[in-house]
Amino acid sequence: MPATGPIPEPATRTPVGNRMSLRHHEIAESGHRILNPYTEEKLMLLGRICRLREGQRQLDLACGKGEMLTRWAERYGIGGVGVDLSEVFLAAARDRAAELGVADRVNFERGDAGAYRAPDGAFDVVSCIGASWIGQGLAGTIGLLRPAMRAGGLMLIGEPYWTEPPPEEALEEIGVEAEDHASLAGTLDRIEATGMELVEMVLADGDSWDRYAAEQWFAVSDWLRSVPGDHPDAADMRAFLEHARRTHLTWIRRYFGWGVFVLRESATAGRREEPRESAPTSR
Repeated sequence: MPATGPIPEPATRTPVGNRMSLRHHEIAESGHRILNPYTEEKLMLLGRICRLREGQRQLDLACGKGEMLTRWAERYGIGGVGVDLSEVFLAAARDRAAELGVADRVNFERGDAGAYRAPDGAFDVVSCIGASWIGQGLAGTIGLLRPAMRAGGLMLIGEPYWTEPPPEEALEEIGVEAEDHASLAGTLDRIEATGMELVEMVLADGDSWDRYAAEQWFAVSDWLRSVPGDHPDAADMRAFLEHARRTHLTWIRRYFGWGVFVLRESATAGRREEPRESAPTSR
């Protein structure tokens, strides 16, 4: 449900550690449809993996521009709810829903995703992609999503992982602590400690990381050329552009992985499981 009254702006909404305001992300990601290091092909592969079918419902917290929810609604006939703080991103999500002819099946609400409370068991799929800060980390975000997931449902978590142990300089430049993330095997350990089972995953690769990062450089460069040099956001955006390029090329490409992990309740977690149908071959 949407929050009431003024909604505070978060300190960050990036899939890595760099601190930026929401407004700055709205500038940097103005040309993106997917606000994570993910391609359209990977997004649609993830939908096939989830064995979505008509009439199912999805809750997507920190939904950004709603590309996942709207594309899956178009392809598979699902419905659902997306929640995000950015009215700029939500306007883009609603426009996309209208463009794809699914505005009657998906609803986008402005609110603090970390404070959103859905009815228990109301959704077949629950997701938070690249925004586990809403729950202060992976385990907390699983805890936020879990009540809304029906018995036998799926949970999707988009989360970074270390491809190799990062040096202190990388941690400082990226803006994270080593314990903020884990290796892939360590991420599995963290998932299992919550009582969830990892059943699938679709990982980003170097090219999808580059597409996510480099498109921001172009967008920010264009924006800086379009505004006066003394614009209130100009200095911050120039600093972001310089830091983001160098950090990505020096550190992120080497040490940071990212992926969406498909989870369900483990067989020993005590929740009733319902059978899932096989993936549809066409629609």
